[in-house]
Amino acid sequence: MENLHDKRKIYNRAELLENQIKENPMEQFRDWFLDAEQNAHISEANAMGVSTLENDGCPRTRMVLLKSYTWEGFIFYTNYDSRKGKAIESNHKACLHFFWPSLERQIIIKADLEKLAENLSDGYFHSRPKGSQLGAVVSPQSQVIPDREYLEEKLKNLEKEFENIEIPRPKNWGGYLAKPYEIEFWQGRPNRLHDRIIYELQEDFNWKISRLAP
Repeated sequence: MENLHDKRKIYNRAELLENQIKENPMEQFRDWFLDAEQNAHISEANAMGVSTLENDGCPRTRMVLLKSYTWEGFIFYTNYDSRKGKAIESNHKACLHFFWPSLERQIIIKADLEKLAENLSDGYFHSRPKGSQLGAVVSPQSQVIPDREYLEEKLKNLEKEFENIEIPRPKNWGGYLAKPYEIEFWQGRPNRLHDRIIYELQEDFNWKISRLAP
């Protein structure tokens, strides 16, 4: 057994105080996201964990890429027949998680998910590189396949089929809008007395702001 007791660091890069934060969490997210995008040590600021609840009652988390965010929420794309797609179909709630170690920050988001309008999914699909479009058609995401060659052979055939024509978006592939109802901003601080500011959506659609003990 490897002893990890001494693997710790001191968090002292920044603070998160009530007089510094925005009233709307999407504005606060925008400020932190821009900080992450501009940080040379963060290669994919838009990488986020998405946790859904599966039929056996166990949460499942995977990394996906945030593709857009608006006042309404956070947008990502996937195969609707994948494990995450089926989990979202049965339970429309999910938890999104951003972790930026070099900034000593994380954001935890509880959200209700809904499918994007088809025209928005079409627009994004056709903005992707052709290889990515073909990949979405080729892969029966989350299904068992015989081997790697199965995918490679299918890709070769589709490359020939769509060599000079537009690739239609598969009907089982598209976007989700995650509409947040709770967002927590976590800033590492010395002595493990971290700053935790939580926004909770109220019935009047205003946000209640509170500080949580670390």
